Amino acid sequence: MAGLNGIDVVVLAGGLGTRIKGVLGDTPKVLAPINGRPFLDHLLDRLAALGAGRAVLSLGHLADAVITHLQAGSPPLPVVPVVEPAPLGTGGALRLVRPELHSDPAMLLNGDTWLEVDFAAFLDSHRRAGRLCSILCVKVDDVSRYGRVEIADDGTLAAFVEKDPAFSGPGWINGGAVLFSQAALDLLAASRGPSIEHDFLATLPPGAIHAHRAGGAFIDIGTPDSLAGAGAVLPNS
Repeated sequence: MAGLNGIDVVVLAGGLGTRIKGVLGDTPKVLAPINGRPFLDHLLDRLAALGAGRAVLSLGHLADAVITHLQAGSPPLPVVPVVEPAPLGTGGALRLVRPELHSDPAMLLNGDTWLEVDFAAFLDSHRRAGRLCSILCVKVDDVSRYGRVEIADDGTLAAFVEKDPAFSGPGWINGGAVLFSQAALDLLAASRGPSIEHDFLATLPPGAIHAHRAGGAFIDIGTPDSLAGAGAVLPNS
């Protein structure tokens, strides 16, 4: 199951978690308890099982609680915490951790997302496509709470479409995992803007992004409802 072949994985875990603050209080979202364990522990076990080389944690809000938790345990793979001096957005967070990313490619993963997909196929398709980046796309039954993606016939990503509560029904979304070549990371480091998706990925030339369609379980824990349902998807031990 070592589908990630030793690559570095950035876990974005610095958000404010405002949508679930009423449930978690002062507990960071990435430490939300699910089946008796913090979400982060489930995620690190998953990355280790997949053969990731290192997890680079991009931290911000309530970072001290996350670092204290890591120091009290024994993570199953090397973990490098990097704390934002101030909220930087996803783009700024990735620029900040750029010096820690040595593998080609490196993967970005949303710290509130759980994906049970074939990561070996994702990595293989990225390398075969030879694009700057690859986005793991998952199909959901209702895209109204997500921004969706449009995929061209040749498998490249054609467009990001803003979240529209009035647009419902099935569709493809960014599943929260992106493979960045070293060349893409260099371009990102020289770019500006807080959003990876809108200020960087959406500005790349046509054909620069490979869209990998994946099947399997997908859940984010960013809302009270999805957090409550996560126990049915994540491991019980």
